[in-house]
Amino acid sequence: MQMKKKLLCGVIAASIAATAAPTMAQTVVATLKGKATPGATVTAFNPSTGLSRKATAGADGNYIINGLPPATYQVDAGPNTQQNVTLTVASTATLNLAASSAPVAASAANAASLEGVTVSASTLTEVKTPEVAKNISLRQIQTIPQVSRNFLEFADTVPGMVFNVDAQGHTSLRGGAQNDSSVNVFIDGVGQKSYVKQGGVSGQVNSQGNPFPQLAIGEYKVITTNYKAEYDQVSSAAITAETKSGTNEFHGEVFDTYTSDKYRSRTPAEEEGDKARSFEKEYGFALGGPIIKDQMHFFVTFEQKKFDTPITVTPGTDAPASSLGLLPTNVQGAFGPASLPFDEKLYFGKIDWEFSDRDRIEISTQVRRETQADNIGTGQSREQSIVTENHDTRGTFRWQHSGDWYFNELKASYENSSNDPLPVNYGNGYNYTWKPANDATIIGIGAASPLATQIKGQEGPLIQDDFTFNDLSWQGDHVVKVGWKYKEVTLHAQDAQNVNPQYTYNVDPTGTEAIPYKIQFSNPVAGLNSVSETKDKQFGAYIQDDWSVNDHLTLNIGVRWDKEKTPSYLDWQTPANVVAAFSALDPNAQLLFPGQTYAQTLAKGGVNYQDYISNGSQRKAQNQWAPRLGASYDLFADEEHVIHAGAGRSYDRNLYDYLQLEQTKSALPYQQININTASHPCTVGANSCFAWDPAYLNGLTTLQGLVNGTNLGQEVDMLNNNLKAPYSDQFSIGMSNKVGDWNTDATITRVLSYDGFAFTLGNRYPDGSFFQNGSQPWNNGIPGFGSMIVGNNGIRTATTQVLLSADKPYTRESGWSANFAYTYSHAKQNRDINEHYSFDEATIYDYPFITSNAAAKHRFVATGSLDGPWGFTFSGKLIVATPLPWNGFQNCGSGCYYEHGESSYPIAGVPAASKFLIGGKIFGYRELDLQATKDFVIDENDQTKFYIRFDILNVFNWKNFADYSPNVGPGTTGNPVSYNKLGNLSGVPRTAKFTAGFKF
Repeated sequence: MQMKKKLLCGVIAASIAATAAPTMAQTVVATLKGKATPGATVTAFNPSTGLSRKATAGADGNYIINGLPPATYQVDAGPNTQQNVTLTVASTATLNLAASSAPVAASAANAASLEGVTVSASTLTEVKTPEVAKNISLRQIQTIPQVSRNFLEFADTVPGMVFNVDAQGHTSLRGGAQNDSSVNVFIDGVGQKSYVKQGGVSGQVNSQGNPFPQLAIGEYKVITTNYKAEYDQVSSAAITAETKSGTNEFHGEVFDTYTSDKYRSRTPAEEEGDKARSFEKEYGFALGGPIIKDQMHFFVTFEQKKFDTPITVTPGTDAPASSLGLLPTNVQGAFGPASLPFDEKLYFGKIDWEFSDRDRIEISTQVRRETQADNIGTGQSREQSIVTENHDTRGTFRWQHSGDWYFNELKASYENSSNDPLPVNYGNGYNYTWKPANDATIIGIGAASPLATQIKGQEGPLIQDDFTFNDLSWQGDHVVKVGWKYKEVTLHAQDAQNVNPQYTYNVDPTGTEAIPYKIQFSNPVAGLNSVSETKDKQFGAYIQDDWSVNDHLTLNIGVRWDKEKTPSYLDWQTPANVVAAFSALDPNAQLLFPGQTYAQTLAKGGVNYQDYISNGSQRKAQNQWAPRLGASYDLFADEEHVIHAGAGRSYDRNLYDYLQLEQTKSALPYQQININTASHPCTVGANSCFAWDPAYLNGLTTLQGLVNGTNLGQEVDMLNNNLKAPYSDQFSIGMSNKVGDWNTDATITRVLSYDGFAFTLGNRYPDGSFFQNGSQPWNNGIPGFGSMIVGNNGIRTATTQVLLSADKPYTRESGWSANFAYTYSHAKQNRDINEHYSFDEATIYDYPFITSNAAAKHRFVATGSLDGPWGFTFSGKLIVATPLPWNGFQNCGSGCYYEHGESSYPIAGVPAASKFLIGGKIFGYRELDLQATKDFVIDENDQTKFYIRFDILNVFNWKNFADYSPNVGPGTTGNPVSYNKLGNLSGVPRTAKFTAGFKF
């Protein structure tokens, strides 16, 4: 006891000194606490698996049981105290068992446990938490209509969250106004973070697939802000999911879903012609049961998707519709309907073993294999498409041990993930750009860029341990958790291959120029490795105190520390010839400034090249300290009216996709030669400028011969020696209420994100300026090389959201459920969060803050389910949202320049919207989905049955346009942007899906 008191004092002192984090840290498992008769033994027993955990109530009657897998339990503290309760994922629930205790604050429900056994139970809802969070139940997963069969799709029923299916069928999840890379998903407590490419979850970059089989998900929790200290590598939303387990009875399911172009409405591009061939096939099975009754169980599942998704080839976002008629006839034929084939297989297997009444071991593995066509759509023709092999394999070991006054969880995992796109065609690529909008892309035909040919992935082990003290008292009751993590992951990246030179042609109001104004091509450097590989080491630790001061007030104090070492960045040595080039004379400066070096040119423009030169010792790994503080106040100590607030910092990480470019661009440079044309004049013989020769169309050998033995036109990527990880500061205040059967919440959040990564152009004109006559110094790169591309922190967002929700959980007695989620967003950003190349201004700090294109101003989502007669179940989902703003550029015309000398300026616009049944034209996204399921029950326990299901997605066939048509430039008036009503759609047109299945 003396040891525990000393330890408690140390923990509290350290926590208060750090001033930090939210509630009790449980990424997946649940905690049950409350009051019972002092000295009573409290037992939580799961009859479906045999799991049993015990705790002894203290002198004040308080008890705590940690580490309970989400399920339905029989809980008792002696004769006549038994209650059946359902615990949800990553929650802390209160259950009072003493004879004189107040009634349980829970919604009565004949709830089904996650393992499949149905008993009469009360679902306990966590309310004393500063987390802004909501649980997604198995009932919602099984009944709500769904476009993608991606379990993350249900997260958009949570205020502040958006699940998107774009025109290519790619799925993504975004929290607030940050990008999808800021999200992290934890499955059975193990993060699925993508370290190399975007998407947040490994394998989710530009994918139509799912990160995990939906049949294996029991339920999950969505935390939008103020998550717990054990959540790492996340700065927007954290998703934590618990997988299903086997039980003492065999249970299984088989399903098959189908739809095709016969069962969908036409896309806008198909209105005047034939439909593009399309179909969706989804099928799979799950099986779970006992290996040793009450001790060991298994669960396995398999799911497969086969899609052919319709897509429309449209001009680039910043290219006006008028530019199409100015293209060559053969190029105009590239626009119109196309399709994207896709195939994915998902596997999951799990064994759990209760080898004592204090110990549980789980061993699981997950496998993802998918192949998909991509790079077709906005500004990209079918000819320039790629095929991506996307593979992910993970194995996880978990050991949970419960003591009388502590709980420990040890996790170890190993992952191997790769994403390898390859071009469909090989040869020359031809690209057409619109000069009045900063050479914006109109369309590309021919072969895909060599930059589309990549090999990237991550592989390595993780070990993590979390230790919880649950029997500590000082000025109230404390649950203190400490944990550490070590991960060593080999990251690899090849950014291009030696194929497919690209020729770019100018288009302006006079037509298309006959010869290209620039040619880009790969040119390998002998002796250098074009694959960058590094052993990335990640360290993490945290401490957190969940302090119940009294029955009303709970304080949540903690801090997290992380550090990541990426040797290929930290130990990088800038090539000697690059270093020497900065001391060379700037050839473009000698006429006006004789003797001026390139370093002096940069200094005039405020660029210190030494910030980017590394000898392998200047760069240091960053210590990331993330304090967090939360509080909740239960007004009447009955968990029905609770005020909650939180503040904290959370760090994400820089993607290796950016960090590796210093090496890969040096080994396989993507060189550029400029052609002296009327639209883009340059001085032949200087700055990689050549006179046009038709022989340049003869492919790589001819082009590489032009620069043999030189670095002419070679892009040099250089990273700041003091790069930091992006992070967000999060603040929230709100109140949750229980009104009858309804749970409601109203919260205001403020999220400020900092240090997003961006590449900008380092080149400067001889006088140090970045703009001259509205043009940028692309032709004044590093002497003997090409352009200087520098990587810095600097992208920022500022978001205020009002989050309102009302949730009526399903109960068998009522036979229905409903959920309403409303989000108001006021979001600003200084750069499109999906754009890490920022060449329109001199530095990222020159970009103005404009309305973010990541969040609709208003968004409302409603879902509901209803038990009908004759074995029918009905459900629906409604989404309405104001348009996503467009971010683009305003051009004021020839001879007209803005503040910094630029000829175009970043602006935001909101396209004209549509009605929702009635009212004004305010909605940019409208969708109503309905489903009906008919069960054919075989046994009287309702456990064995056939079922058929019919889904209608987008019932009213509302056109949710995804492509924009800008209306900018000299002489234009009115709205700067409108929807391209012949372009692609977000989501799907009206589509019918048919499912048949069998459960036992």
